[in-house]
Amino acid sequence: MGNFRIPTPVNEPIKSYLPGSPERKALRQALADLKSRKLEIPMIIGGKEVKTAKTVKITAPHDHSMELGYYYQGGPAEIELAIRSALEAKEAWNNLPWEQRAAIFLKAADLLAGPYRAIINAATMLTHSKNVFQAEIDSACELIDFYRYNPYFMQQIYDMQPGSSPAVWNYSDYRPLEGFVFAVTPFNFVSIAGNLPTAPAMMGNVVIWKPASSTVYTAHIIMKILKEAGLPDGVINLVTARGADVGNLIMKNPNLAGIHFTGSTGVFHDMWKTVGENIAGYKGYPRIVGETGGKDFIFVHPSASPIEVATAMTRGAFEYQGQKCSAASRAYVPASLWNEVKELLLKQVGELKMGSPEDCTNFINAVIDKSAFTDIIAFIDYAKTCKECQILIGGKYDDSKGYFIEPTVVQSTDPHCKLMEEEIFGPVLTIYVYQDADFERTLHVCNNTSPYALTGAVFARDRQAVTVASKILRNAAGNFYINDKPTGAVVGQQPFGGARASGTNDKAGSLLNMIRWTSPRSIKETLVPPTDYKYPFMQAD
Repeated sequence: MGNFRIPTPVNEPIKSYLPGSPERKALRQALADLKSRKLEIPMIIGGKEVKTAKTVKITAPHDHSMELGYYYQGGPAEIELAIRSALEAKEAWNNLPWEQRAAIFLKAADLLAGPYRAIINAATMLTHSKNVFQAEIDSACELIDFYRYNPYFMQQIYDMQPGSSPAVWNYSDYRPLEGFVFAVTPFNFVSIAGNLPTAPAMMGNVVIWKPASSTVYTAHIIMKILKEAGLPDGVINLVTARGADVGNLIMKNPNLAGIHFTGSTGVFHDMWKTVGENIAGYKGYPRIVGETGGKDFIFVHPSASPIEVATAMTRGAFEYQGQKCSAASRAYVPASLWNEVKELLLKQVGELKMGSPEDCTNFINAVIDKSAFTDIIAFIDYAKTCKECQILIGGKYDDSKGYFIEPTVVQSTDPHCKLMEEEIFGPVLTIYVYQDADFERTLHVCNNTSPYALTGAVFARDRQAVTVASKILRNAAGNFYINDKPTGAVVGQQPFGGARASGTNDKAGSLLNMIRWTSPRSIKETLVPPTDYKYPFMQAD
């Protein structure tokens, strides 16, 4: 045996998908193939396909008539089976050498980068309504990065060993958590769906995975890739069940060892509350790792470049229809720059095409489902009646064919307007114009406005202004950007996560997240044990 080392990871290059390129041709073929058949999606429990009498139809968000398949909805029996299967698989998975666990996910990365790249991107375009660039940076590149970087972080954790003293050898045993981990994944990122169950699994844990009901399609493909890569049966169990059943059976099970969550703040609060109410019944204190919402900002100093600001707003607010936890949702612009920024911003937003992601000229696609559509347009309708608000562009919506909402820019004269404070999770950017002399005062307003603290950006050429803003906004964003849009964190470069109401800030894409899924044991081995109980101080004077 040797001291095995993980290959030093490098971020996966983003393909261009230019007309005539090999990747564009492969994507077109994958899109045609997926649309030509309806996918039957069973649960995967203990490595076996599990079907029930209840099926749920899957359609494309941008085309209600495009039926892509259906999945089976589980209930209490399937959840209990998943718990048993996970616990039965635990010992063998725990005992598998760490490098063998790592090999599975390194292979999954190469499967994604190669034969499955076009398939996962096409599936993401169809079921998440992402354009090809948004699909490529998410379901391909970022998920590949997770599967290459996380084993490397795992190795770094195992390398962290304590010092020793004469005749004593100290070492750390990084154990999996006792029990199972519950992974709950969101609709908006395939990479998050692929990371949340696998990060704990790499550290030797067994997992029950509940994906968002609107994106079971891509979760199914991820599970297929993991099985092809050699993931043993029962290590990750994919369950599609109702939330009420999950709460009663998983959240209260004494073997619950951890929760890996990305989703709404309200659901996370309920999960934490349930853990608290049942804390005496668990075998250990469950690790709770979660990332929730954001009210992400762009703050502009008078020294900033207007075109850089406008471009960051257009991309930061409207890529993937603003359905990113990191999407720019509010902005603070100085009066001296406002007219120029507004002109540039409205020109860019006015050029954005909206429609099917299969048309590569479309920048804007559909929001994910009826519930999201209803929630987002409620904010737009509010802006239409609010005396402090003015819709500068957009404001229209239509769900007759798909869930389409125009990219909407609102100007508010009230920095505490509802649209400046509440999470919208859609293509709506609200801007407050401040007087240049009020730069620092407005920074404090930005800091104190939202309960969230996920991402934020500051634009300035004046370095002193950057320093002041960074200090005042130090706790306002877990991921802070200087002269860049507040989205696009890269695994291994900008570990992602926020604090305050945005989550536990355990930084996905870094060692900090991986170490949450282990329970270290400190071992002291005395090489020459003492044979006399007496200490030197006990000698008589």
